[in-house]
Amino acid sequence: MDREQAQAILRFYLEAGVDEALGETPVNRLQSVAEAAVMPAADATRAPTATASTPPPAPPRPAASAQPRRLAENVDSAEAAARDLAGAAPTLAALRDALAGFELCPLKATAKNLVFGDGNPQASIMLIGEAPGADEDRQGLPFVGVSGQLLDRMLASIGLDRTSAYITNVLPWRPPGNRKPTPAETTMCLPFIRRHIELVDPDLLVFVGGTSAAALLNRSEGITRMRGRWFDYAASTHQIPAMAIFHPAYLLRQPALKREAWRDLLAIKARMS
Repeated sequence: MDREQAQAILRFYLEAGVDEALGETPVNRLQSVAEAAVMPAADATRAPTATASTPPPAPPRPAASAQPRRLAENVDSAEAAARDLAGAAPTLAALRDALAGFELCPLKATAKNLVFGDGNPQASIMLIGEAPGADEDRQGLPFVGVSGQLLDRMLASIGLDRTSAYITNVLPWRPPGNRKPTPAETTMCLPFIRRHIELVDPDLLVFVGGTSAAALLNRSEGITRMRGRWFDYAASTHQIPAMAIFHPAYLLRQPALKREAWRDLLAIKARMS
C-alpha cells in the first residue's frame, strides 16, 4: 500500500466518524463471517437439504413492533436503574462513582473516559452542555477543545472563569464520531444530570446549546427560539432561573450570531448581580 492509498483510507475513516482507536491490536471482525461462509463448502459429500424446485422454508419473521417494544423496555429499565443510583448519591463524588459503575448506557463502551464536571461546584452559576467531544473524551474534562476555549472567552467577557462557574454535560460519555445523542441515550442519563443539578444547587442555570435545554426543560423548540429567554427549571424543591445560549461550536460555524450571544451573556450577568 502506497502513501496515497493509506491517506485515502484515513480520510474515509474520518468522514465515517472513525477517529478514535479502541485498542492497540487490530481485530478482524469479518473473520468469523468468512469462516461461516466457507464451512458448508468443506463437506462436499453432504446431501443437499433442498433442491431448486423445493426451497427451504424461510424462518418466521418477528412481529414488526417487537424490536421497538424491546428497545423501549430496555430504555425504561435503564432509566429506572439510573434514577435509583442517582437518587442514592449524597455527594458529587458518590454521583461520579455511580456513573462510573453504570453499565446500561451503550456510549460507555465506546468512550475512553467519563467526563463528569469541571470548575467550582460551590459557584452560583452552572453551565450544562450536550455531550463530550474528542478532546473532552481524551482529557476527561468538559469543554476543553476549540469550542471550550471559546466558552472560556465568553465567560471571561462577563467576569467568570472556571473558579467562579461549574461546567458539565447532560451525557458524561462521548457519542462516537461526535454525533448527536439519541433520545434513548439522553433518557438513560437524565436522572444523573438532574441529581447533579440538585447537588450543586446553583442560583442560575445556563444550557449551552439546544439539546441540553430541550432535554432538561422538556421543550421542543430549537435553540434560536429558546435563546435569550428566561425559563424556570423545576428542581426537586424549588425553581431555578435558566437560560439557553448558543453552543460555542455553533458560533464557530455561524460567527454572525455572536451579537445575539453577547446579548445573552449580558442578560446572564445582569441576573447574577
